[in-house]
Amino acid sequence: MQSALRVLYPSQCVSCAAPLAEDFGLCGACWAETPFVTADTLCDSCGAPLPGAAAPGERLTCDECLHTRRPWARGRAALLYRDNARRLVLALKHHDRTDLARPAGRWLARALEPIRVPKMLIVPVPLHWTRLIARRYNQAALLARALARETGLEYAPDALIRPRRTPPLEDAGRLQRFAALQGAIRPHPRRGHRLDGRDVLIVDDVMTTGATLAAAAEAALAAGARDVFTLVLARAVKDA
Repeated sequence: MQSALRVLYPSQCVSCAAPLAEDFGLCGACWAETPFVTADTLCDSCGAPLPGAAAPGERLTCDECLHTRRPWARGRAALLYRDNARRLVLALKHHDRTDLARPAGRWLARALEPIRVPKMLIVPVPLHWTRLIARRYNQAALLARALARETGLEYAPDALIRPRRTPPLEDAGRLQRFAALQGAIRPHPRRGHRLDGRDVLIVDDVMTTGATLAAAAEAALAAGARDVFTLVLARAVKDA
């Protein structure tokens, strides 16, 4: 049966549709154009690559995280938000490429390893219900579910809610983003109790300023989370 399916539906690169030997992967050319975060020295708050080398056990912080309070403990990113990574994120977010969540789950699992703690609870950044209806899916929830499947960690898809709709933030500045997200995410009134006493991993597609992740982390802490960690598919980095 599998051989017949391979003939009818041969494996393709998830980015350019070039033939592949395995499902849900990137061809060599697309892999080379996809900026995975592979540096040894990273910002411990957001996962952005840093120059130089860290001493054993030393945790470094990028300039942006030094100047902006992060309510979470540690954070990581799988990709840098440029080139083919940006195209993949936008395809997942706006163009119904929900199949991209499967390979992204593997990439996220690898990025998580340095900050993973036992029995983390995976929680996606929520969408307002009007955006969920318009888009038909929450890309952060798809990523979080794929990550849970890869890692075996517990997944709480609706522990956080977004009761207030925020304006589009793609072209907003840092201060506008933080002001718009203030109090926009809250624990679910009936299911937020799952966060109490847990180490919580907040998952989203992109981190730009960190305003959305901060709102989600603060909501998780308000619900009693012990520590909050963040993981994004792509991190927007200046001059990256």
